[in-house]
Amino acid sequence: MENIPAQNKLRHAQIQYIEFLSKDIQLIKRFYTECFDWTFTDFGPDYTAFEGDYVDGGFTSGNPAKGSILVVLYSEDIETTRQNIIKAGGVIAKDIFSFPGGKRFQFIDPDGNELAVWSQ
Repeated sequence: MENIPAQNKLRHAQIQYIEFLSKDIQLIKRFYTECFDWTFTDFGPDYTAFEGDYVDGGFTSGNPAKGSILVVLYSEDIETTRQNIIKAGGVIAKDIFSFPGGKRFQFIDPDGNELAVWSQ
């Protein structure tokens, strides 16, 4: 571990990539750009990737089914994020509720993936 740069130590053993299936790559890119200001890099017509400070991921062509993994995103302004999701065509699955440490809600994206957003 001594030869590993400090930046990589912070990411060691952490989730670093999440891959989703998408029925419509262009639609899903628009959705996440409008809601969270994500940027994408296309790798052909059937794959697009996004890069984050903590987790990277991508969308590949396919028919998504509701999975067992819930991806949780952080928001500095949960109310605005909620409104952006609705405006972009997302559906609120579980409205904002409090939990120890903050509040969160869950939503369904245009492909049927369920995710959550939390804030302090």
